[in-house]
This record gives sequence, C-alpha cells and structure tokens, in this order.
Amino acid sequence: MRMSFYDKSRIAIPNELKKVNELFKRNGFEAYLVGGAVRDMIIGKESHDWDLATNATPQQVMKIFHRVIPTGIAHGTVTIHIFGLELETTTFRTDIGYTDGRHPDKVVYASTIEEDLSRRDFTMNAIAADLSTGRLIDPFNGIKDIHNKIIRTVGNPLERFNEDGLRPVRAIRFAGQLGFSISLETLEAISNPIVLKKTASISMERFRDEFCKMLSIPFPSSSLRILENSGIMKLFIPEFLPCRNCIQSDARGFHDFDVADHLFFACDGAPQDNLIVRLAAFYHDIGKPESCSREIIDGNEIIHFHGHESISEKKTRQSMTRLKFSNDYIDRVSHLVKEHMFFYESSWSDAAVRRFIIRIGSDNIENLFALRLADIHGMHNMPVMCSSPTWKNLEELKSRIKKITEEKTALSLKDLSINGNDLMNLGIPRGKVLGSILKELFETVIDSPAMNTKEKLSVLAKNIYTKKYC
Repeated sequence: MRMSFYDKSRIAIPNELKKVNELFKRNGFEAYLVGGAVRDMIIGKESHDWDLATNATPQQVMKIFHRVIPTGIAHGTVTIHIFGLELETTTFRTDIGYTDGRHPDKVVYASTIEEDLSRRDFTMNAIAADLSTGRLIDPFNGIKDIHNKIIRTVGNPLERFNEDGLRPVRAIRFAGQLGFSISLETLEAISNPIVLKKTASISMERFRDEFCKMLSIPFPSSSLRILENSGIMKLFIPEFLPCRNCIQSDARGFHDFDVADHLFFACDGAPQDNLIVRLAAFYHDIGKPESCSREIIDGNEIIHFHGHESISEKKTRQSMTRLKFSNDYIDRVSHLVKEHMFFYESSWSDAAVRRFIIRIGSDNIENLFALRLADIHGMHNMPVMCSSPTWKNLEELKSRIKKITEEKTALSLKDLSINGNDLMNLGIPRGKVLGSILKELFETVIDSPAMNTKEKLSVLAKNIYTKKYC
C-alpha cells in the first residue's frame, strides 16, 4: 500500500484504514493514524507500518474487531488484524513516571488525541491524521520541523530523555535515517550527564537494535559520529574509544583518516543491505590502537599495525557478546574481521586457492570481498573503481575460485572418496590415528585433486598407517 499524498493540512488515507475508521465510528469511538506513518507520508516516503490511536480501551477494541492480539495490553496496546493489515492500536494515554528509564510506571487513559500526542518523543512523531478526512492534528509544530529537517523533542528535552533512556539513541538514529539535524537544545540534552546515566540504563538488546538500524542507513557515518560525540558510544562500545586520534597516515599514503573515521567510512562503503559486512566494517580495525608501532625508514616515520586483525577479532567478540548478538552473528562477523588482511597474488597455485576457500569457507567469500572493498573505501572515503588494481585483483581471485568450485574438487573431509568406515575396513583402528590419516589424505587431495579416488586413497592410507603407526 503506497500513499504519499500531502497538501500541508491533510494526507491521503488508504481506503482500508477508512473502513477501519467506520467500524470505530459505528461503535461511538474516534481513531487516528499516528507515528512514523504520518511523518513518512508528509516527507513523501512510502509507509509500511500503520499505528492507530483511539479513545476506545483495549477491551472495547477487542469487542469491535474479530482478530485482535493483546500485544501490549498493560500499556493500552493491541494489534488489529484486518484487510491484510496489522494495525498496532493504542488507547489515548498519558504516562506517569519512568523509574526504569524505559517504561512508564503508570498508564492513565487520556480523553483527547492532543493529550496523547503530548507524551510522544519528537515533534515529527507527534502528529495525528483524522482517519475520515486525513486532516492533520499538529499541536507541537511537527510539520514545520519536518520541512526544516529538524529533530526536536516534544517539550523540554531533559524531561523527555529522562523519561526514556532509549530516546536519545532513537534521535541519533532518526538523524541519519532521515537526513535530519538534531536541534541544538536537543543535542545538548543528549550529552547531559544525567541523560547519559539514564541512557546507560537501557538494555543492551535495545541499544543493539538501534545500532543495527544505524548501520542499515545509506551512510552510517552520520549517526555513528553523533553517537561518538554524544558520549553514548563510550557507554556501549568502549572498545571504539582508542580508535579516535589513532593516526594511520604516513609517507606511504595508504590512509587519510585516523582509525575511527576510517571505520565510519568503511561502514559507508559496505553494502547497505548486508548487516554482517557492515558490522565487520565497523569492527575490522578496532584492534589497531593496541598493535600500533612506529619505525623510521629512509628518514620517514612508518606506522605499523602488525597482527591487528587478531586483536580486532578478540575485541569484536567481546563487544558483540556484550551487545547480546546471536552466536551465529558473532562467529560470522569475527571470522571476517580475522581474515580481512588476506593478500592474493596471481602466482598462487591452484592448491593455494583451494586452501584459501577452505580457510575462509565458501559461504563467507562474497562477504569477505565486500569487506575488502569497504576497507579500501574507508582509506580515502572513496569507492573502489572497477579499473583499479584492487578490483581486478579480486575479480581474478573470484574467477579462480569459481573455476575450482565448478570442478567439484574436495574442499572438505566429506568430499573425500574415502571415509572412516573404509579405513576401518582396511584394518585401521577407530580413534585419533584414523582421524590423523583422514586429514593427511585430505591434504594430499588439496595438492593433487586427481588422487581423490577410493582406490588411490586406500593404497595411500595403508602406506601411511604402516610407516607411521605400526
């Protein structure tokens, strides 16, 4: 459903929502479209999520509609399933107290949509649309702020942020996502020590989800920089702090930026729709400050970061574990970070290419190449050109990998033409010896694919067993 009509005083309401409104009206209630959908339609963006506010209580909503899920009934929220839509519907309310820095201590139902809008976070999100006419209700000048591309809290920013510690992080994410600026008063409040203390109290999962959304916008560097400057990065990803002012540029001209900005721009250069690679881009050099060394060569200071990939892998696991990423994500991102310094030359033998495939894993190769391009993008904040030596080098390696993969050569133990049962039938006992012989057979086949027949490997296995273990 795509609706973007807007004439300053109203927006076009989808027919399905008008039908929903008729059901509310028939039962004596009001309903309004609120939240991000209204904001996006004013901007001219396509809307996907439809949130409603109503003066009907959750129990009354459940009587009106047949399929209603009590998704957050303690806070007045249910989800209506109708006409193929999922409509998160919340009773007009005001919130009292936020002891945990995230959820209201008490929800009090309000009588008007204006009261309900007064509890919302930012002016751009505190606009409602009448479901009958599309008329906009904008008590806090959110439309003006949207046109001026400004993020501003509803009311005093210190009060808004002290109610909910996630709001400052959301403001930063919205800034990058929408290409908006944060008003000076709001931005100063985000860095206020009292607000930072409140933000520090939110769950790691909440921050992680917002952080991932920041990494999924076209240019993550815009939000990441505010996250750092505000002091919020320090609260949740302290491993990043030493990267600022860790200088990389020397006489070789490889880098224009310190490690922090390099990581930001590497994120910009990673595929927007690939969170694994964007996470790897953010973390890939995070161990550089710890590995930094300098030497003078021909009168020039040369900066080295020997072994930084191993330190970066360790810090990546540490940070992502704290942020409660899944084990699968932690392993996949950390593996890319560890392997990002690979160096391919045309002189590699086919066996070397096979070993590269085995070490990286076929499922990780495209991501590793994308990380390499993002890494180089971050050196000068410029994309890699198709005519560049780096691009051609990767294309050559891709071509060789494709050829080897299509040849269906053995790239794992399971690809061998012989297995453990076959070795036991040859008289080799189960256990460590059998496993060692299988690995030796695999190494042989990597070097000489033509050896991967049951007959040849049986002869070789018996020879190895006789000479080394008998």
